[in-house]
Amino acid sequence: MADNNIVWHSHKIDKQARADAKKQTPRVIWLTGLSGSGKSTVANLLEQKLVAEGKHTYLLDGDNIRHGLCGDLGFSDKDRVENIRRISEVAKLFVDAGVIVITAFISPFRTDRSFCRKLLDEGEFVEVFVDTPLDVCEQRDPKGLYKKARSGDIKDFTGIDSTYEAPESPEVHLEYQEENAEQTATRLLEQLKEKGLV
Repeated sequence: MADNNIVWHSHKIDKQARADAKKQTPRVIWLTGLSGSGKSTVANLLEQKLVAEGKHTYLLDGDNIRHGLCGDLGFSDKDRVENIRRISEVAKLFVDAGVIVITAFISPFRTDRSFCRKLLDEGEFVEVFVDTPLDVCEQRDPKGLYKKARSGDIKDFTGIDSTYEAPESPEVHLEYQEENAEQTATRLLEQLKEKGLV
């Protein structure tokens, strides 16, 4: 809870001025899905494509954030909530700076994703459901985490013994197709453009 002696300072340069300087509409493009769904890979490729088009972006990735900002958090439900709360606040700062933020987090709970949406202005939160079936994620298992979760070496693993609450009405529902990551990222960018979101 903020101290009563802390006062919010208004600045002469606001979000609109920063966005105008960058000639873009700032947003948070929030990729959510199971571990191994392809979120980080697709987010990375999406950022490359946006930068190639002259957009000002920043990518917040789940593993990278846990090396610093959220390095003190574990994977209990409480810690997962705090992880997403911190990320949401950081994403809001980037949007205020006029930047297109791309995030790649499992973010398993709807209420946490909703928290970020409510922090932002209408239309600034773009939820992208990277809808890859659990069996495909397990086959990929790039970090060997599903194998460890199945054997009991990892507890509270999303999709195995911890719940993943799929988005009910995401701005983009990126359904699984048998294609490479480059094709998936291109498909995502096309859908974002069709909906006027980038």
